[in-house]
Formats: sequence, structure tokens, C-alpha cells
Amino acid sequence: MARLNYLELPVGDVAALKAFYGRVFDWQFTDFGPSYAATMSGDTDVGLDGDAQGRTQLLPVIAVDDLEATLAAVEAAGGVVTVPIFGFPGGRRFHFRDPQGHELAAWVMEG
Repeated sequence: MARLNYLELPVGDVAALKAFYGRVFDWQFTDFGPSYAATMSGDTDVGLDGDAQGRTQLLPVIAVDDLEATLAAVEAAGGVVTVPIFGFPGGRRFHFRDPQGHELAAWVMEG
């Protein structure tokens, strides 16, 4: 079953927010390059995206079993793909808007 398992925050300063969340919640982050870091708890994790290209909203990410089938289902149900499938640490994902304009992402773990 598909489930929300990741929340990505667009940030201006990855290091500052890593320090903030570390102090407040004792979260540990793994760096994925200079502008991205994420918790790796295996539950619902948080990513800090310093390269969010002007995005100002949170990005809920839904884990799915079949990325291509999910993309087809999104389009068939009236959603709009905003970012085509691309490689992401641990797998692949795409972004889409639902019919009410909310942006989300679907991803599949690989490897």
C-alpha cells in the first residue's frame, strides 16, 4: 500500500536547520551533497532541500511499489506531472499536482 513516508522542506540554509532540528529533537542528518540532508530513521523521514528552486511549500512524498504505474494513474485521474521521473537517493521519483493544485511526489526505493 502506498504511504506517506517522507516530507521535504525547502530551505535557505541546510546547515542552520540541521543544527536547529538536532538541538530541538535530537535528529541526526545524512548529507547528500552540499545542498541536501535527510533523516534516515526508516519511518517518516525529513529532507532539507537547499536547492528547491523557489519552492515555498512542503513536499509530501509517497512511497509506492510501481512508479510508472503510479504516474499513469496520476495522469488518468486528472493529476498533472510537474517533474518527470528522476533518480533520487535510494531510488527514483516524480512530482505531480493533484486536481486541487497540491504538489506531491511519488517515489520507489531501489537497490
